[in-house]
Amino acid sequence: MTFARTKLFIACVLASGLGLSACSNSDNEQKKQDNLTASAPATGEASTLSERNAQQRLLSTLEKHFKTAGISAKITDIKATEVPNLSWVSLEGMAPVYVTNDGKYLIQGDVIRLGSKQLYNVSENLQAGVNQKILAELETKDLLVYPAKTKTKHVIYVFTDVSCPYCHKFHEQMDEMNSKGIEVRYIAWPRGEQHMPAMEAIWCSKDRHAAFDQAIAGRQIPSASCQNPVKDQYQMGLNMGVNGTPGVYSAEGVYLGGYMSTSELLKRLK
Repeated sequence: MTFARTKLFIACVLASGLGLSACSNSDNEQKKQDNLTASAPATGEASTLSERNAQQRLLSTLEKHFKTAGISAKITDIKATEVPNLSWVSLEGMAPVYVTNDGKYLIQGDVIRLGSKQLYNVSENLQAGVNQKILAELETKDLLVYPAKTKTKHVIYVFTDVSCPYCHKFHEQMDEMNSKGIEVRYIAWPRGEQHMPAMEAIWCSKDRHAAFDQAIAGRQIPSASCQNPVKDQYQMGLNMGVNGTPGVYSAEGVYLGGYMSTSELLKRLK
């Protein structure tokens, strides 16, 4: 299997930095080579004809600048932000970025609004809306679900890989999380091509839970193959900007973080 690869910006400008609570994606360190054309119109909603025209001009300008710089990136969404003259741009298979509305400057990272005791992450809320739609389309039969043992209070989606030590630590808390009313829905996200067979074997096992528990504990599981969603889930993660495991999201599409304790997770959910 060959992973979908898209050319990285200079110095991995589109790769979000990993904290110490997640295992990195080894393939993200390789140059991505798909030739993406960015020819489709952006899908961001605009309330007026003037705004739609402005978005189309920005799209055309970005296409031109990307081509000049030798950057292959397909633009899938453009949204205006609360920051004057700054737009939010989604790129297929890459983390989103900000650009100035004249298309001259590209900005990587988060935008934080100051002025109150609670910091407001503009980036997080823009991406959350997109993520929520993507996650809502998933079918539970394609996931690895650990339901709450009491009344379900929260549902989280977790991009995971059995080769990731932090995923192992996260999984050790499963009983505690389920007892606290948290339903965990695992999404397969192998961190490198070499880990794809193991994740596919789990998803093809007759008892997916037993196979995952065994594999994440470091024990061998029988190889298995079938029609499975692992490759599609990996690509979905790229489209959401996932670059490491565990990647924990609320049902509302908000990125909650990498590895965290159950108490920390509950605080984020609240």
